[in-house]
Amino acid sequence: MSKELTDAIVGMDEAGAMRLVQAMLDAGADPSDVLEEAKAAMTVLGDKFECEEVFIPELIMGGEIMKGIADELKPRIKGEASGVSRGTVAGDIHDIGKDVVVLMLDVNGYDVHDLGIDVPIEKFVAAIDELEPQVIGLSGLLTLAFDSMKATVEGIAAAGKRDQVRIMIGGSPVDEQVCAYTGADGWGRDAAAALRMAAEWTGGAA
Repeated sequence: MSKELTDAIVGMDEAGAMRLVQAMLDAGADPSDVLEEAKAAMTVLGDKFECEEVFIPELIMGGEIMKGIADELKPRIKGEASGVSRGTVAGDIHDIGKDVVVLMLDVNGYDVHDLGIDVPIEKFVAAIDELEPQVIGLSGLLTLAFDSMKATVEGIAAAGKRDQVRIMIGGSPVDEQVCAYTGADGWGRDAAAALRMAAEWTGGAA
């Protein structure tokens, strides 16, 4: 039945996916196992997105289906998710990439705190104090965001918080050189890359 669930999610069949989830639960399946099978479908979509076989609308739709499944299953599953705080840096108001990453992390079991757009350094520092995340994500689609990313990483370090978090940066103009320039721990152009980094750095979501 897991192949059917994967096919339903990848095929954007929301009603079919929810029926399969309910049938699996009715048959006595462990909710955690069902969630893992649903996550596998998002991995397939992420791979297709990287290969340009699907695009942002399909990724968002698949994420929405996954979110509905996760909402159904999470109350039945015990455990705490790893914390990730993410926002678009000061000076950049683009949010589509950030929103996709937030959605992908959320449906994969991470406790994500979306700080919004045009986020000042002080807000990231305050989030570390208040939320104690394992990972901070900095997003930007403008080249001017590089300096803001660098300043944010330096601001977190100046506040004495740099050793408490791993920092990822993302956005279409970001590359290895930008990562080195900003002082971040890792970079990625899409949600699939962000998900891989989060899993590596946190040991995977609960």
